[in-house]
Amino acid sequence: QVQLVESGGGSVQPGGSLRLSCAASGSIFSIFVMGWYRQAPGKQRELVAGITSGSSTSYADSVKGRFTISRDNAKNTVYLQMNSLKPEDTAVYYCNAERLGGKYNYWGQGTQVTVSS
Repeated sequence: QVQLVESGGGSVQPGGSLRLSCAASGSIFSIFVMGWYRQAPGKQRELVAGITSGSSTSYADSVKGRFTISRDNAKNTVYLQMNSLKPEDTAVYYCNAERLGGKYNYWGQGTQVTVSS
């Protein structure tokens, strides 16, 4: 069992930055594939960025070059650095931990990110 707690959301103007954090507890954090997803009102949840246990990363095309995912296994924490934010980045952002092809799959409660002038 894994518990995930996100923090760092908030309101920011277009062009601004935020850093989201996701603290994990309850299991061996380092073996999990970690991901950040987001869900905007009326839209499906989508994968924003992922990072493997070996720290290989992947990004949605819409955030490439602006967002950076990283992990600190010593702190059981994954981060999402978001720069050059746009209004279309407004969503609830969720942290996810997964292994064995989804056999083990855990979600945080979500944190709101609002980008508006």
